[in-house]
Amino acid sequence: MTDTPSDGARPRFDVILGGLHPSAADATPVPEPPQRGHFRKPQLPDPAVFRVRIDLDDSEPPIWRTVELRSEMTLDLVHRAIQGAFGWWDYHLYRFALGGDPFAPTSEPFLCDYDYVEGDDGEPAVSVYLDETMHEPGDILTYVYDYGDHWALTLRLEAVLPPRHDAPLAICVDGDRAAPPEDCGHLLSAEELATVVPDPAHFDIEATNKAMTDPVTQLPLVGVPKRLVDMLLRLQHVDTSGDLSARAARLFEPATSIAPEQLSVDLEPHIWFLRRAQGEGFPLTAAGYLKPVDVAAASEVLPEMRDWIHSKTREIDAWPVLEFRESLQRLGLLRKLKGRLLLTKAGAKVIDDPVGLANHIAGRLLVKADDDPFRVDAALLILFFAATTEDSVLPTQHLATLLNALDYRLSTGEPVDKYDVQRMSGNAYDALEAMSPPHRGPDPLRLSPTAVAVARAGLTGYPIE
Repeated sequence: MTDTPSDGARPRFDVILGGLHPSAADATPVPEPPQRGHFRKPQLPDPAVFRVRIDLDDSEPPIWRTVELRSEMTLDLVHRAIQGAFGWWDYHLYRFALGGDPFAPTSEPFLCDYDYVEGDDGEPAVSVYLDETMHEPGDILTYVYDYGDHWALTLRLEAVLPPRHDAPLAICVDGDRAAPPEDCGHLLSAEELATVVPDPAHFDIEATNKAMTDPVTQLPLVGVPKRLVDMLLRLQHVDTSGDLSARAARLFEPATSIAPEQLSVDLEPHIWFLRRAQGEGFPLTAAGYLKPVDVAAASEVLPEMRDWIHSKTREIDAWPVLEFRESLQRLGLLRKLKGRLLLTKAGAKVIDDPVGLANHIAGRLLVKADDDPFRVDAALLILFFAATTEDSVLPTQHLATLLNALDYRLSTGEPVDKYDVQRMSGNAYDALEAMSPPHRGPDPLRLSPTAVAVARAGLTGYPIE
C-alpha cells in the first residue's frame, strides 16, 4: 500500500517538498548569491605607455617592481611581463581581475587559456587589453599566479606616459628585493626566503630586463602568432643555447628585398602550371590524374624531376608531380571541375604577378588554429626556422627534437622524426620545398631566397614588396 499524507497533513507535506519550513512566511529570506561586477573600460583612443608598480602582496619587507608597459598589450602579454619581472617560468595557471581578488565572486576575472577552456566564469586574458583595465593613476588590477603557492600581486597605475614607437612591450625601471623562486611554497618574509635564495635583499635590474626584453617575448610586435611565442618560451627552458632568441632577433631586422626576377625563377613551376591551366585547363583522366603528356611536360619544369629515373608519364609513378599539383590545389591556385584542372580566381589574378603569387602562397602557410595541434605547431616552427635561417638550411630533424620536447608523440608512442614534421605540417614544408633547389634523400632542404621571404611573410603577415 502506498503511503500518502492525510488531508490535514497535506499542506505541511507540500511545504516540505518545496524545501520550505511551515513558517516560511516568517523565516528570513535566503540571500541572493553575489553578482559579478563589470569593471572593464573602453580602450583608450590612442596608445600610451603605462608606468605600473607591481607589489607581491603580504611580502615583508615589500617585494616590488616598477615596469613600463605598452597600453595596447593584451593581458596574456602582461602575464609574460610579470613572469620576467619576478623571475618566474610560466609553469602554472594565472588570472587577473578588476574589482578585487581574482577568485572573489564579485570581481571581474580575466582567465588564462586553461581556465577559460575548462569553463570558469570570466573572459580570456588573451582578448582583454591592458588599457581596458586601467586609465588613470591609482587604477588597480589584481593578479594571481600558481594557485598552489598562490602568488597574489597588485598592479597599480602610477603614470600614463606618451607613446614611443621604439618602446618595448615591457621594461623594468625600478624594483626591490629578490622574488620567491618557482615552487618554493608560499614564502613571503625575508627570513623564509633566506632558506631558498642566496640574498633576499638582492635585486638585479639588468637580469630582470634581459628576461623581460628577450627577443622571443617581443615577437608579437612584428606580428608573430602568440601560439608560436608561447611555444618558444617553453622551448627556451629546454634549448638553452640562445639560438631561439638569436633567431627571434632577426625578425626585427629589415626583410631582405627580393627582385621580381628572382621570384620568377624560384616560382617557375608554379607559374608554368598556372599558365598551362588558362582557358580550358588540364584535361584529367577518369581517375582524376593528369594525362601522360602533361605529366611529361611538368617533369621538365619541376626541379625534383630532373634526375628522376622512373616513369614520367603517370602521376602515381612521378610522385613529385602529383604532390606539387595537389599542393597548388591546397594553396587555392588550381581546382578540379568536371574532369579538368582549372585556374581559380586567385590563380588567375597572380598568374603574371610573381610578387602577388609569393604573397598569396605566404598567406596559406599557417595551419588553422583549430586544426590538429601537431600540424599547427609543426607549421609554426618550420616557418620560424625558415624565416630566420642564416645558412639557408631548414633543420627538420632539430624541429622534430623540439616537438618531442613539447611531448608530441606518434600514436604508437614513438617520438616524431623529421619525416613526420615534413608530412604533417599542412602546406608549410611542401610549399617552401617547391620553390627551393632540389635535394635528395637525407640531405637537408636548402631554402631559396624566395622561400625565406615567403616564410617570413607567412609568419608575420607583412607582405613581400
